[in-house]
Amino acid sequence: MNDRLISSGELPGEAEEPALRPRRLADYIGQDKVKDNLTIAIRAAQARSESLDHVLLHGPPGIGKTTLSNIIAHEMGVSIRMTAGPAIERAGDLAQILTGLQKDDVLFIDEIHRLPRVVEEVLYTAMEDFAIDIVLGRGPGSRSLRLQLPRFTLVGATTRYALLTAPLRDRFGITQRLDYYDQTALETIVTRNAALLGAAVDAAGASEIARRSRGTPRVANRLLRRVRDYAQVLAGGAISRDSARAALARLEVDELGLDEMDRTILRAIIQKFDGGPVGLETLSASVSEETDTVMDVYEPYLLQLGFLNRTPRGRIATRRAYAHLGISYPERRDTPEPAQLGLWQEDS
Repeated sequence: MNDRLISSGELPGEAEEPALRPRRLADYIGQDKVKDNLTIAIRAAQARSESLDHVLLHGPPGIGKTTLSNIIAHEMGVSIRMTAGPAIERAGDLAQILTGLQKDDVLFIDEIHRLPRVVEEVLYTAMEDFAIDIVLGRGPGSRSLRLQLPRFTLVGATTRYALLTAPLRDRFGITQRLDYYDQTALETIVTRNAALLGAAVDAAGASEIARRSRGTPRVANRLLRRVRDYAQVLAGGAISRDSARAALARLEVDELGLDEMDRTILRAIIQKFDGGPVGLETLSASVSEETDTVMDVYEPYLLQLGFLNRTPRGRIATRRAYAHLGISYPERRDTPEPAQLGLWQEDS
């Protein structure tokens, strides 16, 4: 089991990047509807001197779910304990975490959809009744003991909302979806964080980094750090459009933010499987990548760009994917094969 307890003033990764993560909702860029809803809920809870209701944050990876959980704790003025679903293997692990919480503390569980079922069932009563039932002894002589818990706020984060069981989903009083960021918001994030890192960036340089960040602040921050390194060593320290383009070209990140693995996946579908359809497991094996990684990390952005279609028979590369890779689109794909045409005519 792996979890850590931090105060409301300390954020994960702060030793490496002390100021990149915002501490307050007012400093959090983007996700305006989510911020507004959380602001109202936090103010109402504070006015009633109550703990905040349980919060479920879902959406693609890298868009700020962990940052929001820390902001919630900071705004409420409480401590936060952080862990992840796969790290809680037994009910006893969860009981140890819950009994260590103080009143109104925040418990953040990342990838909460990966909690084992036996652990999830213990969590039900903890969320609803702020108590856990412990079985003492074994066999006919065993008995159940209910242990009261301090009121706390559970913040769950997941990239796979559909995999959450209905009983767990329904126990969250606040459910918010975080979506990909637009260009303007990412430019603001890049400009802000460049200043915090002590790097000079002009509007064109920030725009170039933001445009290739896949709508994700985590990617934007990663690219910013690498462009900063390039600019410091080879471009006099200033991040301009030209230095950003040169640095990103070295990283093999193209104009739309696709990296080498994105292009490898598209080329595999087009060149190895005639454009598809191809099953996920077959595609993953062909590019030597885990199926979960292909589905959760690479596919969402390719789908967003319209480069990929998911069908019952498998993945299909679209005309846009061919054009982006500079490969001629086979027009024969637009017409049914003779055997298929015969079947359709016979059915009609």
